[in-house]
Amino acid sequence: MNAPPERNRHPAEWTTKRDAGGACISASTVSPETPVRNVTFKSIDTSEPEEKNGGRKTAGYFARCTEGNVKNAIHRHVLGALAFLGAGLLLTGCKPDLTQANALALIQAEYDHRPATGITITVDELGLKQGITAKYWQLTKVYPNNRWADYTLTPDGKKTLTLPGGGDVIQWRPESGSQPQFMVLTVATNHLKARDPKEMEDEVLPGVEGTAKVASFTESVSLNGVPAPLQDIAHNPGNKLSTKRQAQFALDGGTWKLHAIE
Repeated sequence: MNAPPERNRHPAEWTTKRDAGGACISASTVSPETPVRNVTFKSIDTSEPEEKNGGRKTAGYFARCTEGNVKNAIHRHVLGALAFLGAGLLLTGCKPDLTQANALALIQAEYDHRPATGITITVDELGLKQGITAKYWQLTKVYPNNRWADYTLTPDGKKTLTLPGGGDVIQWRPESGSQPQFMVLTVATNHLKARDPKEMEDEVLPGVEGTAKVASFTESVSLNGVPAPLQDIAHNPGNKLSTKRQAQFALDGGTWKLHAIE
């Protein structure tokens, strides 16, 4: 039997080259009239990132493994950072904060712990006249120079104030070129008051080991219970009703305590 006649080929014959897997890697053009047989092309599926190879998933498996490794690495880094932070807190300890309000409370607690005392008031010439008007004292003797005089406390005066030197006679002895004055002490007693604390500052204090802080504040006398006329005398020039002071604080056993007031 004669072999079937060979089909005529177009001069621009299709020529294919394939790689080891059988995929087409090059081709020449052919005429549209020339049929092409036994040429196989592998489609590229862009929607599926995985390709089976010997029963194993390659690309998708690698992607999932990579993603898992990254997540595990991040997780380990976060846990490591938290562990490091926790170790730092254990080493340094948690120091309580000393606020201005807390500092003021510590100072006031110290003042309240001290015995209440009367207030010393300086009485000048204006205050002398105010005391006569309030009937705290009265004139009892005038000396020949018409400048010196003695004043004696009245019963109302003895209920309101005392004289530091004792007794009830005020010796008024103005000298030429001087401003005469004397002192009285209120019968009403009060505790000092702390107010207007400033910002805390770290400080190294003698005799204090570890953390210490200082803060300035205003120490004021209290006129509670003092009659109004004597309060007016207390506000005359020469009287100091408030003083700037500094408080020192030390951290003792995890608690802030007042160390000293200067």
